[in-house]
Amino acid sequence: MTTGPLSTPPSEARNHPQNPWWVDAVIYQVYPRSFADADGDGMGDLAGVTAQLPYLEQLGVDAIWLSPFYVSPQKDGGYDVADYRDVDPRLGSLADAERLLETAHAAGLRVIVDLVPNHTSSAHPWFVEALAADPATEHGRAARDRYMFRPGQGPDGAQPPNNWQSTFGGPAWTRTQNPDGSPGDWYLHLFDTSQPDLNWQNPEVAEEFEDILRFWLDRGVDGFRVDVAHGLVKAEGLPDHDERPGMITDSTASGPATDADAGEDVAGHPEDNPRDHAHPVPYHDQDGVHEIYRDWNRVLARYSHEPMLVAEAWVSPLERLFRYVRPGEMQQAFNFTFLLAGWDAVRLSDAITVSLQEAAKVGAPNTWVLSNHDTVRHASRFGLTDPTRYPSGIGAEDEQPDEALGWKRARAAAMIELGLPGSAYLYQGDELGLPEHTTLEDSLRQDPTFFRTGGAEKGRDGSRVPMPWRAAQTGFGFSLGAGPGGQQGHDVGPAAGAAAAPWLPQPESYGTYAADRQVGVAGSTFELYRELLGLRGELDLGTGTFAWSRLHSPELGVLAFTVTTGGGQHGHDLDSGERIPEQVVLVLANLGETAVDVPEDYAAAIFSQDEALQDGRLMPDSAAWFLRR
Repeated sequence: MTTGPLSTPPSEARNHPQNPWWVDAVIYQVYPRSFADADGDGMGDLAGVTAQLPYLEQLGVDAIWLSPFYVSPQKDGGYDVADYRDVDPRLGSLADAERLLETAHAAGLRVIVDLVPNHTSSAHPWFVEALAADPATEHGRAARDRYMFRPGQGPDGAQPPNNWQSTFGGPAWTRTQNPDGSPGDWYLHLFDTSQPDLNWQNPEVAEEFEDILRFWLDRGVDGFRVDVAHGLVKAEGLPDHDERPGMITDSTASGPATDADAGEDVAGHPEDNPRDHAHPVPYHDQDGVHEIYRDWNRVLARYSHEPMLVAEAWVSPLERLFRYVRPGEMQQAFNFTFLLAGWDAVRLSDAITVSLQEAAKVGAPNTWVLSNHDTVRHASRFGLTDPTRYPSGIGAEDEQPDEALGWKRARAAAMIELGLPGSAYLYQGDELGLPEHTTLEDSLRQDPTFFRTGGAEKGRDGSRVPMPWRAAQTGFGFSLGAGPGGQQGHDVGPAAGAAAAPWLPQPESYGTYAADRQVGVAGSTFELYRELLGLRGELDLGTGTFAWSRLHSPELGVLAFTVTTGGGQHGHDLDSGERIPEQVVLVLANLGETAVDVPEDYAAAIFSQDEALQDGRLMPDSAAWFLRR
């Protein structure tokens, strides 16, 4: 909901030489299997992404990040790569990838691709060669040295080399069989058995990945999201470690954090984290990873189109994370501290404060993210009884979120995220307010986490359900016969009626959230995001100066900060030289239980929902942007 005019002349701050494109970019994550299906086989593909670029252009994002689309057996949703230089036939072809890049660039959108350097698929030619070769020969030893093969313990080698556990559950080692049929060595897989870990002490591995970087950079890719960026180097001697690695915290043997306390270790109070660097995890955040990224930085520096690296690194305390974005290494790192804070003003306040402090120490921009393909969608997490919980999936037998409450809070959270200086990441469907699929039948699940934990953890399938494009069509128009509706419609692929069912079924509620029910519809979540992104770009909020407001009272549930743009050292239009007037935007969010007064010295606002403002007060679970009078 908008009250009063908020339009101002756009500045040129983001085009200033000190501000490369990624400093304040809003980047939209596309999970290709679940975004749009152009060929009607029930699985999303690159042609589907290309077809829906006008939708993303209308939304107003700056770039897209593509989750893996490479050749893969799809044992882990494409994060098990068999060929890094080609496209999986189920998702298209290399020509489709090049067409997507060309079309995106023509629309003014940058393209970031996923890179998975910690492990390959067990179907990768290197690993197939390693298993087939005689380990007693020079060729066999060289083939196996690309991976983490080790002899077992005990007189017959029947015990694994150490006690490490897989992130997905179960042991992290699997024993091989020699070509003659005898029991062989063990190989490390910190994830699924189909994902053997590479040996980054082998120069051949480093050379291969630098060549992969060049392969995609030569085709115009604008950056790489680096999967498990903290995991490539393992401690010398591979010492035992009793805890199961979690993507969020390693402080409990049961795996990823499932409650507020585990999240608190990372979000806002790093000094309390029992897994600080005084007790390092031997397969996470080893100092050697930074030399790899310094080498990669030198590769990227040879290209003139400002390519970037963003780290997926689940490390704490936060100062360790910002080591990845020191000068000469990566350009960004995902800020999971913010994501893990949940719907809680104190935790969010702490997370924002420490994030800005640590970013300033290394001169890097912050990133802000609420959901991705590995997390329960925040619209559902925020609807739980404890909205700071971080469950590893939600099933039908678990607590079901309050969908309406989660929707309200998710819209307000978007106003917090997009108001903060730095770069913001959106997960596909955030702009529609999509909830998690929380009643997906177990028989349909595909996430290896579900199987390797014996169903104890539901896993990530609920966040990866295909997008709803058209409410009245089978599969909500996931297989494209027309565009998202309204004036943005366009024809691609087969008729929707002839298409296969989506690879994962969507919940019935997705019809309410479909794009054709939101694009161009006043008050919809899509239009809220579009308005926020438009104003963010106009005012250059991403490069603004942050300050906590006098209204900030997190102990009362009130989150309030200002972002000042224009004016200052670079507050001049690059073309005319005229001074850009200073603008002050107040972001006010009410995470408490009682209404709060709206400030009188600010005018004109975007509210998170129609009912957010009542009798001059901001209601609970709402947020607003104001301009100083």
